[in-house]
Amino acid sequence: MSKQILIVEDELDLAQILAEYLQRDGFVTTTLADGLVAMAALRRAPPQLLLLDLMLPGMDGMSILRELRKTSDLPVIMMTARVEEIDRLLGLELGADDYICKPYSPREVVARVKTVLRRTQPAAGLAATPKVGGSVLEIDADALQARVAGKSLELTAKEFRLLQALASKPGRVFSRAQLLDAVYDDNLEVSERAIDSHLKNLRKKLALVFPDEEPIRSIYGVGFAFEP
Repeated sequence: MSKQILIVEDELDLAQILAEYLQRDGFVTTTLADGLVAMAALRRAPPQLLLLDLMLPGMDGMSILRELRKTSDLPVIMMTARVEEIDRLLGLELGADDYICKPYSPREVVARVKTVLRRTQPAAGLAATPKVGGSVLEIDADALQARVAGKSLELTAKEFRLLQALASKPGRVFSRAQLLDAVYDDNLEVSERAIDSHLKNLRKKLALVFPDEEPIRSIYGVGFAFEP
């Protein structure tokens, strides 16, 4: 079945070009130009992926994303001409799966759509367990253990939760604040920089079993991603 893509973009010519390129690759598209109308459509019939402009009439893209993330993990790619770092950081903190700055190539957008769909919707029959350097990384949430070839990585509880959060969505960028929420669930007043210490220790332990790989990537000024 063809995947449904909702394009929310008030530049009608640009929206039409994106729709045509996506349709050529077999996607079914719907285009909307108003934020409030888009929010109603998302509640009524969610697509497989949302291409969301930042500046919209009725309701801006950031407000749509904030409202959407209260109840849904729908893949979202933000599109905007605002390239300031704070916009990029805020979009990712709210849960955007990717971020494309204008002007962009429609072919690039199609490629990003395919990449986000691959990592957020694994194909049937494929193991959801991530692989690093050809080796399966097994994450046992019940036992709070991560294993490679049956051998435990000997992680602390916080290191395990950190790895579990990152590996749950390979390729997705997590901010320090998001990782802090995943690691500390007791509402303690903890500095976001505490994540750096846990990441340093986690990377050392991963390096023992994956000496030629570096699966946790730092994105300067934004956060971290697990990229096996």
